Amino acid sequence: MKKRITILTGAGMSAESGINTFRDAGGLWEGHDVMEVASPQGFAKNPELVLNFYNQRRRQLQLVKPNLAHKALVDLEKLFDVTIVTQNVDDLHERAGSSNIIHLHGELLKVRSTGNENRVLDWTKDLNLGDRCEQGHQLRPHIVWFGEAVPLLEQAAIATQNADILIIIGTSMQVYPAASLIDYAQGHVPIYFIDPRPSVSENHYNHLTVIAKTAVEGVPDLVRDLIESI
Repeated sequence: MKKRITILTGAGMSAESGINTFRDAGGLWEGHDVMEVASPQGFAKNPELVLNFYNQRRRQLQLVKPNLAHKALVDLEKLFDVTIVTQNVDDLHERAGSSNIIHLHGELLKVRSTGNENRVLDWTKDLNLGDRCEQGHQLRPHIVWFGEAVPLLEQAAIATQNADILIIIGTSMQVYPAASLIDYAQGHVPIYFIDPRPSVSENHYNHLTVIAKTAVEGVPDLVRDLIESI
């Protein structure tokens, strides 16, 4: 039976593909206060601003490609049972070829009805005011905004709890509830944390290895070591 690897990925996973990280040091996201463009209140106040913001992100996404770190994770699937839990809303894991991905914070290339959150549609073009579902409700980005529930959190927690190996890549471990997932790992499980500016040290958790490198620098080497260890 294959060992189970759960991989938690954040903004640093996609940064080297050219996708900007979530927010800069000043707390702004592409020049906007995060609450203006990533909250239900912001959408209610100025839906056109919010839609345009995600239209720009969607256009940018279609210009970038998976990087070497995304591609390296695909190799693990040959020998391990791999689940990727990502905070990223891009589709770069899918495009690289990974097959089992939980998008905690939603997906940029999907939209959903404001009248029925279970009505989710694939969407690659701009989303504008007046674009409605078949029941007449305005469509919105399929993104989990601040203050909203994280529907796939329980699924992600179970994947982390069942892991034989946990890998964390490119995340500050500061954004909750995603940051709490590490606490679901069993005490004996080896944890690898890859980030150029790691926010945890090896005395924080048992069996933790900190790799202070970017995703592109650190992931391919770790993948090779795990494959060779079998």
